[in-house]
Amino acid sequence: MNTKTINNIILMKQILVLFFILIVSNISAQNKKPNIIYILADDMGYGDVSALNNNSKLNTIHIDALANAGMKFTDAHSNSALCTPTRYGILTGRYAWRTSLQNGVLWSNDTPLIAKNRMTVASLLKENGYQTACIGKWHLGVGWGEDKAGKIDYTLPIADGPTTKGFDYFFGITASLDIPPYVYIKNNHITATRLDTIGATTGQGFWREGPIGKDFKHIEVLPTLTDKATEYIATASKSASPFFLYFAMTAPHTPMLPTKDFLGKSGMNAYGDFVLMVDAMVGKITKAVHDAGIEDNTLIIFASDNGCSPMANFKELAKYGHNPSYVFRGAKSDVFEGGHRIPFIVSWPGKIKPASECDTTVCLTDFMATCASIIHKTLPANAAEDSYDLMPLLTQKGAYHRADVIMHSGDGFFAIREGQWKLEFCSGSGGWGYPTQKLAKELKLPTLQLYNIKNDIGETKNLEEKYPALVKMLTSKINKMIDEGRSTPGPVQKNDVKVLLNKN
Repeated sequence: MNTKTINNIILMKQILVLFFILIVSNISAQNKKPNIIYILADDMGYGDVSALNNNSKLNTIHIDALANAGMKFTDAHSNSALCTPTRYGILTGRYAWRTSLQNGVLWSNDTPLIAKNRMTVASLLKENGYQTACIGKWHLGVGWGEDKAGKIDYTLPIADGPTTKGFDYFFGITASLDIPPYVYIKNNHITATRLDTIGATTGQGFWREGPIGKDFKHIEVLPTLTDKATEYIATASKSASPFFLYFAMTAPHTPMLPTKDFLGKSGMNAYGDFVLMVDAMVGKITKAVHDAGIEDNTLIIFASDNGCSPMANFKELAKYGHNPSYVFRGAKSDVFEGGHRIPFIVSWPGKIKPASECDTTVCLTDFMATCASIIHKTLPANAAEDSYDLMPLLTQKGAYHRADVIMHSGDGFFAIREGQWKLEFCSGSGGWGYPTQKLAKELKLPTLQLYNIKNDIGETKNLEEKYPALVKMLTSKINKMIDEGRSTPGPVQKNDVKVLLNKN
């Protein structure tokens, strides 16, 4: 064998080795677990996001940039029209009405809502090699310590907060920014060295009277939490392990306190200014991802926990031609679309087609099954009972299997949505909006409401009497999902309490 032949053989072997390395590297890159960042706004309306509403008077440039880089959903729903139950649904993949919380929200001193033995998104990801962090508003109960007399002592360690639910790290507040105690919690302890008492305020800057930490100022909370989140991204991105960051903002919920850089920026009111501040905080998060050089392997979700609160002052905003509820009826707490149809945007370079749009009906409870799909894990039968994998929609490959969504109002009234049809099991709004349940009874309105959402997005024509067979079918379906303890395929599970469908 001559020298030329030998050299050719060596060259071919080198080419084959290089080709093999490229294939392995490509497979490795495809199988690499992504970082996951979930940004949750508090009380932000669908109509506030300019990428979703061409008539929005707010230019949400950073949220829009996420939509342009990924996929925006036009028919996404929180599982509740209030925040505590929605947060439960996001983190557990289970409807919160299966728990003891049948209406309303938790208060700071209430028993934690997530059971100690329940799997969460954080515990699932942590068990599979993720660093996990929760920064921001928790509002699911923390298990405050008690003194010898059984009185809550905020200076004692918390016993059942985020770090017991799968999160390695927590920095945030116990509930909404208008609910005391006003303290930062780092992992299992408050950061304040002294507690004082602060009086209540009114208007859009509303908060309740209660204990406040020496290091706590309401107007500084949103920027402080955002700084903590960006710091976490910078640090966690240096690790070989992927990270999951659940960043639950406190805005634009009351107290609406835009900092001086945002005062007057919307040209409307404090709510409009605060929304633009929220958008700027989203921009800080995406910049932190860019600065860390992890854009190509980071999935970012932006959502709101429910519709816009009436505290935004809809009448005042309407003078400027702005409607946070877009074309939908109702607002936060209501069973109507404005209560639970929310902005939902997902960005994941290389996986999600840029500037894509999805009009499929989805629910925020779908996050857990989606994470399980991403890391190729099968969920146990007693976890994520109401969660469906969104990956077929995100990648536009395969079938998304959710057929219906169950919604729950602030006063605990149900609705079921299937295709173009929505059946509501109450006479009124089911919440704070017009007509309240009390007024609806006085007006002797029908106890059921059936709307064709495709033809009547404003929910103006009740078709309950016209389609009795459809009402019967949808009622049977929701009863089945209540009784079986799940809305996904699998063995029957138990609800934590007896759940009543009809509360009229």
